[in-house]
Amino acid sequence: MSLKGLLIGILFTVLYSSGAIIMKIGLHSASPLTLATLRFITAGLLLLLYIYIIKKGKYALPNKREWKILLLLGLLNTALFVGLGNLALRTISAGIFNLFLPINPFVFALFSLAFLGKSIRLKEWMGMAVSVIGLFIATYPSLATSHATFSGILLLILAMISMAVGSLVYKKANLQLPNLVINAWQVFIGGILLIIPTLFFESEKPINVDIHLVEYLLWSVFGLSIISMGLWFYLLKQDAVRANNWLLLNPVTGYILAAIVLGEPITWYAVIATVIVLLGLYLSGNFRIRESAMDQQKR
Repeated sequence: MSLKGLLIGILFTVLYSSGAIIMKIGLHSASPLTLATLRFITAGLLLLLYIYIIKKGKYALPNKREWKILLLLGLLNTALFVGLGNLALRTISAGIFNLFLPINPFVFALFSLAFLGKSIRLKEWMGMAVSVIGLFIATYPSLATSHATFSGILLLILAMISMAVGSLVYKKANLQLPNLVINAWQVFIGGILLIIPTLFFESEKPINVDIHLVEYLLWSVFGLSIISMGLWFYLLKQDAVRANNWLLLNPVTGYILAAIVLGEPITWYAVIATVIVLLGLYLSGNFRIRESAMDQQKR
């Protein structure tokens, strides 16, 4: 891996892991669905402005079939995933949130088994079992000491399921649109879809325009929705396997960032749980960097 690739991977990991932390900060100023709606509509408008105004004529509008897929992606990957995640963060720590993110490949594998007929190897089943044990070790002490609620964990699980279904839809659809266009419309549509539940559930809840809200909007719009996703697509283009390995480092960076920024404690339960989850990912084969044939020929 080149120095450039290493630096980009580290930057992506830090930015992506910071998502739960900036959500926690934003909750000081507004309700969770309101925060998600503001983020996605702002980020979506900026991305669409860049695509269709600044880069006028370079990108075509989606066709009828593509609009249907983008609507589903906006619902699943944006509105439900982040909306439910924001709701969950009211009663769980940012560290636990990041610990659940690497489990998404397992959930996706189960849906692929059910709907695409893909097989799951024995080592993948073993990896899932070990990782589930790790998640139980991480969440049980928090539930027992009231630092997390069962409803918060349930919302987080539903968010992970939504993301996995969105990945399944994306894989089956095989969209030919550029990644930048997909991301822009997915984000904007997700923000639009969140308007109705936000007005229904949070219309009477106050919004404090303070430093916390400004920090949340700047970081979530530019750091997460624009820069982080741009880095992700770059890493995918270079090497999809290595790109996913960076994603799997979220538990480590997530706990460190949460401790530094939010003052969340790093307990022995958290350390042991993170090690077990990563062990499960390793056993399943999701945490190995596979060498390409070209790399092997250079030896």
